Amino acid sequence: MKGLGRPPRRVLIVDGYNIINAGNDFSGASLADARDKLLSALMDYAGYSGQQVVLVFDAWMSDRLTRTEEKHGAVTVVYTQKGEIADRYIERLCDDLAQDIEYRRVEVRVASSDALEQTIVLGRGATRMSARELMYEMRALRESGIRHAAPLRPSARRTAIGDRLPEDVKRKLEALKKGVGNRE
Repeated sequence: MKGLGRPPRRVLIVDGYNIINAGNDFSGASLADARDKLLSALMDYAGYSGQQVVLVFDAWMSDRLTRTEEKHGAVTVVYTQKGEIADRYIERLCDDLAQDIEYRRVEVRVASSDALEQTIVLGRGATRMSARELMYEMRALRESGIRHAAPLRPSARRTAIGDRLPEDVKRKLEALKKGVGNRE
């Protein structure tokens, strides 16, 4: 069965304006500067954490007729179209990923301090985090200097599973193997 034994792909979906409006990290900056600062921080975070990040800004009150997506390394920035709020886009994205979430091929987290949005994404199989939790996690990861908080993908470093087991677990497995061999 495809996907077994592989760690799930990690995706963080961020409600951009919700994060900007929730924290002191962006106070005093123009909206454009705050968006750029958040994008820059998330690009850095994606590099450290090994996650794919989708940053969503709603344009429901603008004149933007179509949704646009921009790739910035591991960060995809989505600007919704006129009349579409970020919450609805995020919910549809979670719906699109629901089967992969169910089969543990992808782990989805949604960063928003909107309590209703948090409840809705939980119902779709994603996990939630508040704006404060996201900002804390980004700062902590950056300060720790960890280049890859996520385990390296198997393609990046191939090792036998036994090489990663603690010694006491290896001994127990070996004892079980010997016990099964005696019964045959």
